[in-house]
Amino acid sequence: MENLEDILRRLRDSRSANGGLHRADDIPIYTEEPEEPCDICDGRRWLTLDVPVGHPDFGRAEPCECQAEATISERSSRLLRYSNLGVLTRMTFESADPVGKSDADEGKRMFASAYEAALSYAGDPRGWLVFTGPNGSGKTHLAAAIANYCIERGRPVFFVHVPDLLDDLRSAYAPHSAISYSDLFDQVNDAPMLVLDGLGTQSATPWAQEKLQQIFNRRANAQLPTIVTTSMNVVDIDPYISSRMTNPDLSSILELPGRLVEPARNLGSIPEDMLRRMTFDTFDVRGNSGSAAQRTSLENALESARGYSSDPDGWGWLTLFGETGVGKTHLAVAIAAERKSHGHPIFFAFVPDLMDYLRSTFRPDSAVAYDRVFDQIKNTPLLIMDHLSSDHLSDWAYEKLYQIVVHRHNSRIPTVITSPMDMADSSGPIISRTQDQSSGTIIRMDAPDYRVNRRDGSRRGAPERPGRGRRR
Repeated sequence: MENLEDILRRLRDSRSANGGLHRADDIPIYTEEPEEPCDICDGRRWLTLDVPVGHPDFGRAEPCECQAEATISERSSRLLRYSNLGVLTRMTFESADPVGKSDADEGKRMFASAYEAALSYAGDPRGWLVFTGPNGSGKTHLAAAIANYCIERGRPVFFVHVPDLLDDLRSAYAPHSAISYSDLFDQVNDAPMLVLDGLGTQSATPWAQEKLQQIFNRRANAQLPTIVTTSMNVVDIDPYISSRMTNPDLSSILELPGRLVEPARNLGSIPEDMLRRMTFDTFDVRGNSGSAAQRTSLENALESARGYSSDPDGWGWLTLFGETGVGKTHLAVAIAAERKSHGHPIFFAFVPDLMDYLRSTFRPDSAVAYDRVFDQIKNTPLLIMDHLSSDHLSDWAYEKLYQIVVHRHNSRIPTVITSPMDMADSSGPIISRTQDQSSGTIIRMDAPDYRVNRRDGSRRGAPERPGRGRRR
């Protein structure tokens, strides 16, 4: 797509000849000389009516047929340039499958219903239309199809991907910007029809939220035709924006299906071998020949983990942190094994793998719906997040972790976290939730790495020598 600033700079340069940009008739006209003279008017572009002297129309000139054709072509070209659709001009109702890509009958029915609603809206754009659904479900295609349909019929439409819009608004603050911020912002606010694609994929900064709130509020108050696509649940979007999108007097919400199948079988589960090996009884509180203080820290961690496994609702959150190899994962798995033995559900996730999995569900060809997996993780009765660390996390991954942590903290849903970070002396929006003493307990585990050789030459997991039993 063409850069938004370039489009609006070109429109601004034509403003003086067209008296503004807020109406369809104000979109600047670009004319070109015909390549060959018209056979009818010989290139003059107008004809004098052949009527006798004294006729009321004697001497009156009318545009030639070639001008009428050129006017339609020029107007269509102007509208396309204004629309910012770019390569999305190929996304029409004709190129869309009327029943979508879902293999399930219910999915086909949902898409067919959304398709018909989109076609109806395109014929008479009033109010707002919101498309929700996982990536690859066809939201953008239907939104672009509406835009292309309207353009073919002479209606101006402005299409923009939300992260691109915010980037362009930020760049307008720069001293070298060729277009003012107010011009950019007003153009988006007052577009005769606006398509906001990909709401929820932008960086969730306070500035971005404020700009989006202003746009949504202004267009809602003016009841300007607006189309929004999002892969998020509408209730999870900023409440100020969500309230406009869910207003039944203004907006209609259409849910599009993805290829919804159950998540991978091993997602959230623990290999049986780990459940057998990593129990409370096999946890060695000696800490690979650790000091007295180190053994005490492991004893406290073991006692807390045992207590937590018997009553997660009473404990709330339990955070175990320390250097690698001190037994954090061992105790987390032991908690899971104890809960599973009594028939309670648990969701165990190695955080780096979990982030990779969630990211993969955004692919158009993903067989798993992102929203379903994300909701499962946020609301599972007991979530164990193993190896929570901010190292090497992308902004997207950190934001997803933040959403999970905040939701579970606010809802007081039992959660176990293991982390190599110093969770007691560090700060940050995620860490601060683990430090909340009203909702959980945080424990430092300090001991030598279990995985390195002991002084007696044995390794963790080797048979115990006589007289060196483990703590029960």
